Amino acid sequence: MGKFHLRRPLLGLLCACGLAASSLQAGLPEFAAATHPVAGDEWHYVGGDPAGTWFSALADINDSNAGQLGFAWTYDMGTERGQEATPLVIDGVMYTSGVWGIVYALNAATGEVLWTFHPGIDPASARNACCDTVNRGVAVRDGVVFVASEDGRLHALDAKTGAEKWTADTIIGRGKTTYTYASTGAVLLTSDAVVIGNSGADLGDGSTRGYISAWDIKTGAFKWRFFTVPPPPGQPFEHPELEMAAKSWGAGHDGRYQNGGTVWDGLSYDAETDQIVFGTANASPYSRVKSAAERRDDLFNASIVAVNAKSGRMNWFYQETPGDAWDYDATQKFTFANLPFGGETRRVVMQASKNGFFYTLDLKTGKLLAADAFAYVDWAKGVDLATGRPEFTEVADYSAKPKNVYPSWAGAHTWNPMSFSPQTGLVYIPTLDVPNVMVNLPANKGKLDHLEGFFNANGIIPDDTYDEATLSRLFGPIPSKAELQKERGKTSLVREVLKAWDPVARKVVWEQVTSDGNRGYDGGVLSTAGNIVVQGRGDGTLRVYNAKTGAQLASIQTGSHIMAAPMTYRIGGVQYIAVQVGYGGVGISYPLTPADIAYKNRNTNRILVFKLGGGPVPQPEPRPDPLTYPAPPASRATAAKIAHGEAKFTEFCSRCHMFGPGITPDLSRLPREIHGMFGQIVLGGALAGNGMAPMGDMVSKYDVEAIHAYLIDTQRKGYEAQRKKVVAR
Repeated sequence: MGKFHLRRPLLGLLCACGLAASSLQAGLPEFAAATHPVAGDEWHYVGGDPAGTWFSALADINDSNAGQLGFAWTYDMGTERGQEATPLVIDGVMYTSGVWGIVYALNAATGEVLWTFHPGIDPASARNACCDTVNRGVAVRDGVVFVASEDGRLHALDAKTGAEKWTADTIIGRGKTTYTYASTGAVLLTSDAVVIGNSGADLGDGSTRGYISAWDIKTGAFKWRFFTVPPPPGQPFEHPELEMAAKSWGAGHDGRYQNGGTVWDGLSYDAETDQIVFGTANASPYSRVKSAAERRDDLFNASIVAVNAKSGRMNWFYQETPGDAWDYDATQKFTFANLPFGGETRRVVMQASKNGFFYTLDLKTGKLLAADAFAYVDWAKGVDLATGRPEFTEVADYSAKPKNVYPSWAGAHTWNPMSFSPQTGLVYIPTLDVPNVMVNLPANKGKLDHLEGFFNANGIIPDDTYDEATLSRLFGPIPSKAELQKERGKTSLVREVLKAWDPVARKVVWEQVTSDGNRGYDGGVLSTAGNIVVQGRGDGTLRVYNAKTGAQLASIQTGSHIMAAPMTYRIGGVQYIAVQVGYGGVGISYPLTPADIAYKNRNTNRILVFKLGGGPVPQPEPRPDPLTYPAPPASRATAAKIAHGEAKFTEFCSRCHMFGPGITPDLSRLPREIHGMFGQIVLGGALAGNGMAPMGDMVSKYDVEAIHAYLIDTQRKGYEAQRKKVVAR
């Protein structure tokens, strides 16, 4: 067992359950648009099938009876962080992963726990994950469960008992002071290997270099590694593709940086071509040039890459965002399909990219077939199909002046799975219609010229918390909210929308606004042959829509924030829909709003399962009042020291801590005992066992004293305002 503080003890082994590789049940319909058999009674892959459709041929729950959907069973996972995985169901057993890479095996009909596995991670490694200690799923084959733990280790587990069969360390350079790698994505299985990437391109000082690595599926022995970006100038190329990539960076690029390009999600395998298709993340730092005229392509950042699964050598690549300076990772999940293009049916790979364009490419050759905006986009006016390159607008260049760029660094679509229905021919995309004010920090001459997680830039989302005065003091002059709103007219600057996209007609067919005014951190999508689309929301509801029209068919209040994508399966003639619930992910850096159910209820991580004729969902306990300020300790800090503390808090601490309710501690409401050991915590690692790693490599003793002074001052102001309200009553 690992060193984890769980809300309650995890249950141990209650019984064993056999697991055998099983195919889809006979009699299920075939769909011409599907490249692989779709999911039926069982759900063998995170995405339902090897094509990653998040679609099921089951139709017992359908557009005529979805209103009868209700609670079947639940399992409390014992944690309170972000949940992003989609469970598997094989031979009556549900397998899934939670935070840190904890694995759960449950009876899929009852929720009875069969076994759990802890990867034994040092919680201090949480510092290396940009966006919470999430995990996006397991893989199962031949009686073995595979998972990547948050610290970058691969684990192979006996599916009957959860006992570890082998483990492999996938991280290069472990132990270096600049080490910022973490693994949060689902593992990928090829015919003979387990493949995984990692995250970290946003952290440190550009010290992370992207790659994927393959490990023998039976023994865990290392097979090959493909680096996504070249080494620093003067270093040898590990494989031939990097020589070409290096030319796109230019001979004079700064060798202090490892260039980013991590592969933190979006790994797919196609057995017919025996190739792995994956997307790469942003460069690090984002902004490496003084003007747009100096921009270079920087391969293979923000690209789709296909490599031979046996050798790791590249088959083809396509770069979505050359010279990425906007955090436009191309790591969103891929979907394979058979679609008509140019008068013939083509086997294609589709992606709704973070940069706002929906890409369709030939799966075998990588030829670009279509690229169209599926969301509001202003950084480019389109993509030239002949060259494959985006046509940049002046909005893309924020080197001299802040620009409000659509989409934001969060993307028009991020990790939350989209679903493709080969029945309707539509792709259902959880879309972020969200901009950010991109600021070149050194040029804008605010208090900060560096921000952890953004390097020498910042992307400020103009939601309801947009405070021009405070933001301008820290980051230099920025536009007013009213000025920004002119671009969108009556449409909210920030909203989330579920869109049904026709990839052949290349247009939106229907849409449903799911959040408005603020990020809802709404969930991924499931579609089925029952003509339904299922998605969860941050407000706690699980919604069911008509797949063809978008009409809402059902809304179930679960009491829990839903980010992950649902799945469905059938046991004993009963069809179930299951989803993991829990707020977190990138939202760890932002306070919850009253519209979010996690603002009201405890962020209890659960697996929720539904069936026709089920009852109401048991609600989590209410969240303790998050807005109470304890009396602060005395402080004699000067205004200058407090101002320095505000800047350093923003630069290094705000990546994980916010003021207001969330899933990490609100440091403006610290109890007296924590104030008394503040320096020991930040510099000495006194709470490293709780996930707070020491930060002495980032901040000095004076910085820590100043940060503490700023937090005390903030707490004092809140406490005094709180007392005035009490007196006024």
